[in-house]
Amino acid sequence: MRFQTELVPATLIRRYKRFLADCRLEDGREVVAHCANPGSMMGLAEPGMRIWLEPNDDPKKKLKFGWRLVEHDGGHFTGVDTSVPNKALRAAFETHAVPGFDAYTTVRPEQKYGEGSRIDFLLQGDGVPDAYVEVKSVTLSRQNGLAEFPDSVTARGAKHLQELSRMADAGHRAVMLYLVQRTDCDRFTLASDIDPGYAAAYAAASGAGVETLCLGSHITPAGVQVGGPLAVVI
Repeated sequence: MRFQTELVPATLIRRYKRFLADCRLEDGREVVAHCANPGSMMGLAEPGMRIWLEPNDDPKKKLKFGWRLVEHDGGHFTGVDTSVPNKALRAAFETHAVPGFDAYTTVRPEQKYGEGSRIDFLLQGDGVPDAYVEVKSVTLSRQNGLAEFPDSVTARGAKHLQELSRMADAGHRAVMLYLVQRTDCDRFTLASDIDPGYAAAYAAASGAGVETLCLGSHITPAGVQVGGPLAVVI
């Protein structure tokens, strides 16, 4: 998935009201950027961080910049836009670039299921059970090389695991897919100290037959692509 316009570097001044960020461009101008991330963004919203913004000239948008990346030492990046994983994964599913899903020929995003929920992807194909795939964007890392989810308490995430368990019980394929939007991590675990309830829901879902798949990302200021599987350490 390529960004629609060329990203520009900036320095983060502050993030506030969850969805807003004051930023300083390299020419000294201060701008307000939209932050498409409702999470805590632990470790990613410290003043002074080097970030990358996507400009736009859409007259329907109040803000002319969107915050897309955080740049780390060593040329590593974290993608902070939580809408990116589904866009990148849709392209990956449609081109059969996700391991274990070659038999699925139909990719249906945002389908209603369960009790008032929507599944990120419903995959279908001849001779295989329907696959219900829930996607989570992973951006937290508190240890070198280790990505963690979640970065804050998420009752909604626990509900999604319960819905997946019901799909598995009904004979469907149910998959919890974690897309790590960091280039500095090679393994994944749950942040059970942050949300013990989510960890418990995950354990119950795994026991019910819900699969876990964790994928990495290739991230540059040009775009984000789905990478290969990462080790899951739970």
